[in-house]
Amino acid sequence: MKFFTEYQNIALIVIALVSGALLLWPAIARRGRGGISAAEATTLINRRNAIVIDVRPSAEYAKGHLPSARNVESSELQAKIGQIAKNKNNPVVLVCQTGQQSQRASHTVSEAGYAEVHVLEGGVDAWQKAGMPVVKQGAVK
Repeated sequence: MKFFTEYQNIALIVIALVSGALLLWPAIARRGRGGISAAEATTLINRRNAIVIDVRPSAEYAKGHLPSARNVESSELQAKIGQIAKNKNNPVVLVCQTGQQSQRASHTVSEAGYAEVHVLEGGVDAWQKAGMPVVKQGAVK
């Protein structure tokens, strides 16, 4: 008990607790936000075979999309939700231009029983700003 009553030890305990909380903060903040970065999306795609669904209209999709993305417009998502993946435990990454449409679509996909649904934070705009490749009419840019 003497350890906890000495001033120097109390200061070390407080410092340890504060630093632990600061280390956990990014994980806690991300959980509420629901978005993932371009680097995190790449990791999911490459290491865990994530399915990428682009919810933009076909015309926008044709202008440029992630290399492995399939186009399912947000208006058709409810009807085609069963065709996204055979295994509902595979991660699903939803993409739109800025992240707003895909955030709304994530609720539909989650309610359909997919275990792990992510939204690309910032959408295709953030993907391009991160220097990641986009496919445009069959060519990678």
